[in-house]
Amino acid sequence: MKRTLLLIALLPFLVKAQPKPPKSLDLLIGTYTSGESKGIYVYRFYTESGRLAYLSEADGVDNPSYLCVSPNRKFVYAANEGNQGGVSAFAFDPKLGKLTFINKQATGDSPCYVSVDKDQKNVFTANYGGGSVSVFPLNADGSLKPSIQTLSDQNQPLGPNKERQEKPHAHMAQLTPDDKFLLYTDLGTDKLNIQRYKASQNPPLTPATPASVNVDAGDGPRHWEMSPDHKYLYLITEMAGKIYAYHYDGGKLKPFQSISMVRDGYTGQTGAADIHITPDGRFLYATNRGDANEIVAFAINKENGQLTVVDRQSTQGSTPRNFVIDPTGKFLLVANQKGNNIVVFRIDPATGQLKSTTNRITIDSPVCLKFSTIE
Repeated sequence: MKRTLLLIALLPFLVKAQPKPPKSLDLLIGTYTSGESKGIYVYRFYTESGRLAYLSEADGVDNPSYLCVSPNRKFVYAANEGNQGGVSAFAFDPKLGKLTFINKQATGDSPCYVSVDKDQKNVFTANYGGGSVSVFPLNADGSLKPSIQTLSDQNQPLGPNKERQEKPHAHMAQLTPDDKFLLYTDLGTDKLNIQRYKASQNPPLTPATPASVNVDAGDGPRHWEMSPDHKYLYLITEMAGKIYAYHYDGGKLKPFQSISMVRDGYTGQTGAADIHITPDGRFLYATNRGDANEIVAFAINKENGQLTVVDRQSTQGSTPRNFVIDPTGKFLLVANQKGNNIVVFRIDPATGQLKSTTNRITIDSPVCLKFSTIE
């Protein structure tokens, strides 16, 4: 009885201790700069209405096609995609949404992904054209040091598609939530590679056992996403438009499902791109470019992680590359690269279905969206 009374007395304090959903966020937008885009754009996103308001831009940035925000929100890193590829560091003021260039380091050919560890010791790039992953140590001021390690799959067997898989093509390099493993995809070799990570050792990355898992030949792995409870990993393949589901346990992956995101009878070009899960872990979404230009919604079975298609919607633009789900789980924003727009969809919390809103902005060649909290 006393314990019950104590819990009742503490209830108001326990409720107050729960973090409130943010009312606004910074939305950082990476672009291709071969047209009218100047570089990286920052907008304020309002989580109650889904409205967007312009804040600032960082011009003179060459093809910032992928971005990541440091855990302390003080720095932003951009992959500068091109034959003479690089990775750029920026100081970031989240309250003003302002970016200030710090420095840049050379990467392999055509970097298309960048990420950073939780302790802000190293930045990682996946270099698509070079078929490699690079590791860049960080200084305390957020600046990048030259690369200290490069991983490459140059000696691995290639996939059967002679045009797309003529050599290795690293596409994503991201640490697992515990920062113990780096998982990187290679479209050219049809592999998801697994590396152990220790920031304090040299080199920081060493092969895990096993060091990789394979997808079906010619599928071309692109991006992966882990469930919020870290039990399941979902991998999207660019050329086949499939999603592979794995049980995840300490760097080991055990497959349990492969499901197509392509509608029955579809004969057009497939170009699956991005994959994300709602904060509550109930729904997974994936974009398909090519001729489909749609986003597909899947329900996640909470008991076994199995996926079931529940919705598919036009992205209301051409070439939906990257998308993002806001931390409240209310909205999903899609960047249509060739449609030159960003479209805001509302997520039905019960069904996972998407409904378009009137909130959208026009930007030339948007290809990456990242949220950052303000406070």
